[in-house]
Amino acid sequence: MAGPAAGQQTAPNNAAGTLSLTDPRELYVKPPFSEQSQPWPGLASKMTPRPDHGETSYRGSGQLAGRKALITGGDSGIGRAAAIAFAREGADVAISYLPAEESDAQEVVGYIRAAGRKPISLPGDIRNEAYCSELVDRALHGLGGIDILVNNAGWQHSHDSILDISTEDFDWTFKTNVYAMFWITKAVVPHMPPGSAIINTASVNAYEPSINLLDYSSTKGAIMIFSKCLAKQLAPRGIRVNAVAPGPFWTPLQVSGGQTEDNIVKFGDDTPLGRPGQPAEIASVYVELASTRGSYLSGQVFGATGGRGGP
Repeated sequence: MAGPAAGQQTAPNNAAGTLSLTDPRELYVKPPFSEQSQPWPGLASKMTPRPDHGETSYRGSGQLAGRKALITGGDSGIGRAAAIAFAREGADVAISYLPAEESDAQEVVGYIRAAGRKPISLPGDIRNEAYCSELVDRALHGLGGIDILVNNAGWQHSHDSILDISTEDFDWTFKTNVYAMFWITKAVVPHMPPGSAIINTASVNAYEPSINLLDYSSTKGAIMIFSKCLAKQLAPRGIRVNAVAPGPFWTPLQVSGGQTEDNIVKFGDDTPLGRPGQPAEIASVYVELASTRGSYLSGQVFGATGGRGGP
C-alpha cells in the first residue's frame, strides 16, 4: 500500500500520543502544483503529489471500539481518511464508491483489514435510488448493523457561467450530493440505535461560494440546512447529526473536473495558511463527531478551511 504525498513532511500523530509542535503552513506540500487532470472520477493513486489520508500517521485510541460505519466516497479523499481513522479507532467500516475507483477502494480495504477490523466494499452509483437502498441493505447485513453514517461522496465540476451548466450537469450534481444523501439517510435511520451519529460533508462553499461552482455550492448549502433540520428530527431518537465544512482539500475531486488545470496549479494558495488541506488533517473531526466524546454535539457545522470563510 502506497504512502502519503511524496516530498511532504511527516505529519505529527493526530490521535493518541504526544503531539509535536509544527508550523501548519509548512506541515504539507504547498502550491504551485504540476498541471494535471484525470477523467472522472479520478484516482488518488494517480495524483501528483499523492494525498495523505493518514496512512502512516493516524494512531487510534479505541474511541470507536465495536462501532459499525457506512461511509460514501470512502475510496479516496476525506472519505478514505475517515475510513482509515474509524478502523484504527476500532470500527468495522463499509465504503461505497464508483466501480472505476476499485483500485483506490481496495487499498482502503487493506488498511481497514490491517487495523484488525471488518471491511465491506460496495461499488455502485449513488445517483441511483435502487443502488442506495441496496448498499444500505448490504452494509447492514455485512456489518451486523450501522451506528455511524458518513454521507461524504460528492460531484463537483467547474463552470464559469450559469449559461454553461446543462440540465444534465445540474441534475448530476444534485443527485450525487443531495438526493443520495436523502435516500441513504432515510434507509439507514430506522436501523440506527440511540447513540448513533450521522455526519454529512458540506463545504466552505456553503458560506463563501466559489464563482465557478454555482451548482456545487448550492448543494452544499442544502446539505448544511438538511443536517441542522435532521438533527432536530432525530434528537428524540437519540441520534446526533452534524456536518463538516471543508475548505480546499487535495483530493481527486479537484483534478477530475472540479477545478480548471490553471486553478490546480495554485490550488489552496488563497487560504491564510497558503496551501490546501490534506485529508489526514480532517479525519479527527469525523472521529470526534462519531464518538461518544461528542455526545452533546448535534445540529452543528464544523469548519476546516485553512482560515478562510466557513461556519
